Amino acid sequence: MDAAQLVGHDVLHIQGGRPVRGSLLVPGDKSISHRAVMLGALAKGESFLRGLSEGDDVARTLNAVTSIGAEVCVTKTGLSIKGGQHRLHEPDEVVYLGNSGTSMRLLTGLLAGFKWFSILQGDSSLSNRPMDRVIEPLKKMGAVIYGRGDNRFPPLAIKGGDLDGIDYTLQIPSAQVKSAILLAGLRAKGNTRVTELVPTRAHTEELLKLFGADIRVENLANSDLPKFGGNVIHIAPSFLHPVDIDIPADPSQGAFWVVAGCIVPQSEVLVSNLYSSRDRLGFVDVLLGMKASIELDDENCHSVNIKASHSAMCGTEILGDQIVSVIDEIPILAVAACFAEGTTVFRDLGELRLKESDRIESIYQMLRAFGVQVEVGEDELLVVGGMPLSADVTVDSFGDHRIAMAAAVAGLAREGSTEIKGWSAVNTSYKGFVRDLNSLIQPMSFDG
Repeated sequence: MDAAQLVGHDVLHIQGGRPVRGSLLVPGDKSISHRAVMLGALAKGESFLRGLSEGDDVARTLNAVTSIGAEVCVTKTGLSIKGGQHRLHEPDEVVYLGNSGTSMRLLTGLLAGFKWFSILQGDSSLSNRPMDRVIEPLKKMGAVIYGRGDNRFPPLAIKGGDLDGIDYTLQIPSAQVKSAILLAGLRAKGNTRVTELVPTRAHTEELLKLFGADIRVENLANSDLPKFGGNVIHIAPSFLHPVDIDIPADPSQGAFWVVAGCIVPQSEVLVSNLYSSRDRLGFVDVLLGMKASIELDDENCHSVNIKASHSAMCGTEILGDQIVSVIDEIPILAVAACFAEGTTVFRDLGELRLKESDRIESIYQMLRAFGVQVEVGEDELLVVGGMPLSADVTVDSFGDHRIAMAAAVAGLAREGSTEIKGWSAVNTSYKGFVRDLNSLIQPMSFDG
């Protein structure tokens, strides 16, 4: 019998107390997948994409670009997208994006560049996530955008076209806001400049360059600005050409298995081909700071293999600019903190209250269900190590895929059973999680 089994369609049951050993390849990077699909739709010709994320979120983006005229076909090795601005058109109906905030924010920027009327709608969770941070700069460029709640929340009605380039400084570190502006800048008059004082994920810049956009990134490390290490991204109106690319594995998904290798006794896990940009491997730096046993093997300049083994760990402090690089990994790092000696402190977490759930509160409730001593503030989390290793528990995912998967890893590392309600939320990003989990769990041995 598998140690992890679905009970019905929405509850996962895990029997803990067994080591995890082996190697695996996690799904393609979700953030890169979204962007590659959108740029493939804009590029004139046929692009070939291999290794796309198979989660529901990226499927929403694929459906969205199909609704505006791109042709998506499954191939033997991945899929192809036939795009180009000549074949794109106003969608015939409301574009439904489920729970994908990335799809909504980036598509708002893409659609702002066209003289169409479009409506983007999400599920109940997405309908309560703020979009004004994207709407504000796009309106400055000339787009007409209306949203619910004084233009703050979806659904969004967009009338685009006739944009002008702007010079915009991000008010908060956000790769999604930056990306929306850059996508709009592809069809704006004149140049668009986006300044980020704190560096965020550079996927959009990297892919825009690959697709042939007129884009340039200027590092601010030698400037007189108070925050060193930021960037100014310059983009000019551009026509994109098609590409043929392999999408590397998702570090945010790999983080769950890396932590499992670190905290489950007698375990060793190798996660292969992870996208190796430093702004996506911040969780490794945090775990190394906790004295975790982790080895990195750089395959090439784009990917890395990570081997994690069980070891004693200690508490640490994560705050400020470091949070930006681990914002998606906070739930699983909080689980790692449960098994570290001492207290781990996470600060500057305010952005987590605006995710698929109020993630600060969701992490708090999850860890409390496991009997962990934890405290929360408006934007901070304090976790005291020493998770109990027995007693059966039930945990709620709160409809958040990362909370569900973090709870599953915690369940692996303790004796007793764990039931996770709302497991279907995991389908947004990692449909094969249970399969991969069971592939790593070692069979129980019996003496005699």
